[in-house]
Amino acid sequence: MSYTLARYKNKLLERFYKDKHIKPEALRNLKTLESIDIKSKLIDTQYVVIDTELTGLEIKKDTILSIGAVNMSGGTILLGNYFYRVVDPLSCVNPNTVVIHGITPGEASECPTIDRILPEFIDFCKNKVIVGHCVSIDIDFINKEMKRLYGFTIQNPVIDTLKLYWWYKKKRLGYDAFADQSDLLTSSLFEIAKEFGVPVQEIHNAVSDAFITAQVFQRFMPILMRKGVVELSELIRIGKP
Repeated sequence: MSYTLARYKNKLLERFYKDKHIKPEALRNLKTLESIDIKSKLIDTQYVVIDTELTGLEIKKDTILSIGAVNMSGGTILLGNYFYRVVDPLSCVNPNTVVIHGITPGEASECPTIDRILPEFIDFCKNKVIVGHCVSIDIDFINKEMKRLYGFTIQNPVIDTLKLYWWYKKKRLGYDAFADQSDLLTSSLFEIAKEFGVPVQEIHNAVSDAFITAQVFQRFMPILMRKGVVELSELIRIGKP
């Protein structure tokens, strides 16, 4: 059986509601997910496009350095409705990565820890479908903190724009849809953005990258609908990480 929110509601949510020790902010987030209908039209769905900056890519020792997110209503980016927080990682920031994200060790050390920022983030994501580029990396690090703080992982449906891009290119170029052709296709957000005419700046952070991803996702909306992908359930099937 394919992933559906109905399955989630019937099993996970029932168990969470019975847990008297669940933290209020996590419970609020879970309850809002009941409003997501996988049969809803893409243009009627609420999305939150996310990105993170990390101290590194080793899940066991590295952690989140910043989180950015932008809200979308259907294909409309809500420019004034965004989330951006720098996190004190409680560990040394690799000086070699400062040129990438621009966050200095001094700046990070003066910011709140993820324990304070994660509740704000999950509240920002309430009742929305999460979208990101190579988003499984972001979700893995978010889930590491979710499991530590709440005992379970984030439950929002998740869409990967990279998977949407590969699906689109296979359709357009006539690749066998069941063959692994990923080695022939780019995975770079910035290369894909340029291909779709989305402006890219050299200096970036988590929220600016989330905004670029949102614009790429926005470009996919009419393409998806022209190809007959009109419901959220179909989008989840194509874009699931």
